[in-house]
Amino acid sequence: MIYMLFFISTTLFLFSLMQFRVERNDKINRRIAMITETRQVKEKDQEAGETFIKRIVVPILNEMKKNYKRKMPGEKQDVLEKKLLQAGSPFNMTPVDFRLFQIALFLLLPVVFGYYGYLLQGNTSSIFVFGFIGTIVSLLFPNQYLKGKMKKRFALALKELPDILDLLTVSLEAGLGFDSALGKLVSKKEGVLSTEFQRCLEEMRLGKTRREALSGVKDRLEIEEIQRLISAILQAEKLGIGLTKVLKVQSEEIREQRKQRAEEKAMKVPVKMMIPLVLFIFPSLFIVLLGPVAIQFMISFTK
Repeated sequence: MIYMLFFISTTLFLFSLMQFRVERNDKINRRIAMITETRQVKEKDQEAGETFIKRIVVPILNEMKKNYKRKMPGEKQDVLEKKLLQAGSPFNMTPVDFRLFQIALFLLLPVVFGYYGYLLQGNTSSIFVFGFIGTIVSLLFPNQYLKGKMKKRFALALKELPDILDLLTVSLEAGLGFDSALGKLVSKKEGVLSTEFQRCLEEMRLGKTRREALSGVKDRLEIEEIQRLISAILQAEKLGIGLTKVLKVQSEEIREQRKQRAEEKAMKVPVKMMIPLVLFIFPSLFIVLLGPVAIQFMISFTK
């Protein structure tokens, strides 16, 4: 009897354990199926969205670019392309892309600002005022953005210049040619000047002369120090002067000019500090010093 009960209990335990494992496997399979179906649905939706963009949106944009490029004068394209290169080609925009971006802003921002004015006040005057502000912003923002990028990029290039010259000088003193020294510089350094010299090397590989490629760098970085440096390099190449001496002299001059600019900025600081002193600190100081006296005068006169 005891053996029979033990056998039955063992059988029931094993059966329940097997049943539990079967149910667990079923739950896992159902969850995997649900996740797979959800993923397939998402992939289908994503493919549908990508298909819509590829089939409809992209061809429309490409056609607009082609039409606008045909109508846009070549001189304006060249001027705008130069500005974009000086700004570092933000978002890899071409001149046509930038013009279309300006047009889109001009059409959308007044509507957005006008709607915002309607939400705030709900009258015609606020819609007109905010729409006018949106128009002004749409006209000024793209060019100001480019100018800001150019200014920031030029400042970074000027900051990198002394170290770049030192590395070029060391490479030339080690026996490398100028092109090899530029290649070493591009592989070791990152930044604005490294990017420009890499573009210079690529242009030389495509068939441009060294003078033409360096002149392109000179056009893209309209900084006095860099233009003077490239002019000195081109002049030394033309006259057969050693580039090492030229680079050393240029490096010393650039460091001296950097020191002078720092001293000039330091001398301008006291003058700039006068504005917050006069507007914020002096009035508070006068209130603290003369306030009690004025209160005493008012009390004495009221008596």
